[in-house]
Amino acid sequence: MGRKKLVLKRIENNSSRQVTFSKRRNGLIKKARELAILCDVEVALLVFSSRGKPYVFCSGSNRCGCPSGGSSQQSPSQLLQLVQRYVEGSDDDNVSVTDLVQLEEQLNAAIMQTRNRKTQLMVESVMTLQDQERLLREENELLERKIASMEANAEPPNEGYHRLQDNQSIDQSQQATLSLLR
Repeated sequence: MGRKKLVLKRIENNSSRQVTFSKRRNGLIKKARELAILCDVEVALLVFSSRGKPYVFCSGSNRCGCPSGGSSQQSPSQLLQLVQRYVEGSDDDNVSVTDLVQLEEQLNAAIMQTRNRKTQLMVESVMTLQDQERLLREENELLERKIASMEANAEPPNEGYHRLQDNQSIDQSQQATLSLLR
């Protein structure tokens, strides 16, 4: 007794089609893994579901350039739309547990990526603010030294004012600045 020949045609029932896809996809990945182990070759497998979701298998240590898990395959906006479809239940296909687990992993990866980017931006912002603070402190010290030298060269406001008229020894702007600072 052997197997009967299967007629290859599209499965009309959505639920049966999804189950068959999952089983055959897993079987295909298993065969690819076995081929990689038995023949000591690198195998890359990329399968897209009817909804466009990528499933990736890459043998070895990811040297073939394939992203593992497929979480980086979708942009955050695509991932958000996918989550929205699942939450609203507007997806015609039945949602399997493995789909939800993969969606959860993708969301966790996207959250982690977002947190890392946020942390990077915050660190850059802090460094920029520290540089600005350092520059402002240096400028403040320079201004304090200028004020001290102006005060050392100047005499009390009234005497300096009379001498200014007489000798023109102190600049009028310096005198005005000193009188404002006191």
